[in-house]
Amino acid sequence: MHTNDLTVRPQPLGIFPLPAGHLVLPPVADGSAALAELLCGRVPDTLPAAWGFFAHACAGDAPGALAALAGDPSPEARYNRFVLGGDPALYAALRAEARGELRLLVEVAAYTLGLAGQPPDPAEATGEVRAFVLLACAAAALEHDAPAEAEADLEAAIACATPVSPLLAAQSHLTLAETQLRRPGAEALAMQHYRQALALLAGSGLEDARAHAWLNLGMLYQERASGQRAPLLEAVKCYQEALRFFKRATHPEMYALAQNNLALAYLAMPLTEASDQLRMAIAVHALREALSVVTREDHPRLWSSARLNLANALQYLPSARPEEHLAEAVELYEEVLATRDPDADPLGYGRVLANQGNALAHLGIFTHARPKLQEAARLFAAGGDHEAAATVREALGEIERRIAAQREAHRDGGVSTPAV
Repeated sequence: MHTNDLTVRPQPLGIFPLPAGHLVLPPVADGSAALAELLCGRVPDTLPAAWGFFAHACAGDAPGALAALAGDPSPEARYNRFVLGGDPALYAALRAEARGELRLLVEVAAYTLGLAGQPPDPAEATGEVRAFVLLACAAAALEHDAPAEAEADLEAAIACATPVSPLLAAQSHLTLAETQLRRPGAEALAMQHYRQALALLAGSGLEDARAHAWLNLGMLYQERASGQRAPLLEAVKCYQEALRFFKRATHPEMYALAQNNLALAYLAMPLTEASDQLRMAIAVHALREALSVVTREDHPRLWSSARLNLANALQYLPSARPEEHLAEAVELYEEVLATRDPDADPLGYGRVLANQGNALAHLGIFTHARPKLQEAARLFAAGGDHEAAATVREALGEIERRIAAQREAHRDGGVSTPAV
């Protein structure tokens, strides 16, 4: 006999993406094995017939899930239909009839759907239900610009979920890490929560969540590295773990982002070991992989960033064919410049010009290098970056010395000097 409260515990709340993450399972006689799989983030090939709607929801088939629930008068089915359809009339009826923790879940769903102004008080709930309500309370606190309250709710959610639903605890750790990153100086705490989430996600079916956590953790290591080898190597490991799941065919944008960041981590390492030359080659390969996926039209920022990074890497890549790499770098810089606005970002535009000018100078094409570097120096000086302007002027001085030396050599050899 159905009641107006939950009879299956624990529930896989918050483990799967919406709407499945809000659905509840009705009682069945043969559900223990399937429930264990769901709590591990995996949807088994065979579910009890009464849980068929859940498989539809996890597959993104909301109409199929609603069809599977049609005609079922139980409180759980009515609640699940509300989650899937968002009917305000059904919400009103459920508010009147639902009891206990099911009533709290009704209010959480209503808050998520925009039908209620705030989530319910979690005091009446226990275990994963309490944690799930606390997650909604944290979201509401962030909406009201109360991050400290949100963090407290998330810490409480982790404590409630860890013994009964480790994957819900993992999701709470991830949300807490993202919340902590909103305030300066909390990066180390956020990294700890990413690590704790990854430990809980290990071996689960939530590969997407795990890959995103590895990617975010890698970016934190990279941001805090300040050129130090150890954290940069940690960032590399994180990106490599993310790339176990992010593939070109299935997650092209995440694949490109991870490859781009992997390359930057390698390129930021100090060149102190013989293996560093190999790392530079790997970085160039990773950037080419990123550019094999992203396009200027669909991913303009990542496309521009990867092209600029590749051009910078090619300038310093040890090679038997340096001229080819420098010529490719010059072309890449030109493509990037075509997408940049010197009025909107004069210093950024100047940096690309300076790099292109240096590549041209290394090729000995001084006629084209000089105006690029002169414009870069002007932009740096106008933008207040006098150190960069001085560096570019030094490069211009070196060009003049090389031109003078060439002229002298031609004179001594009796060869006429071409115009430069």
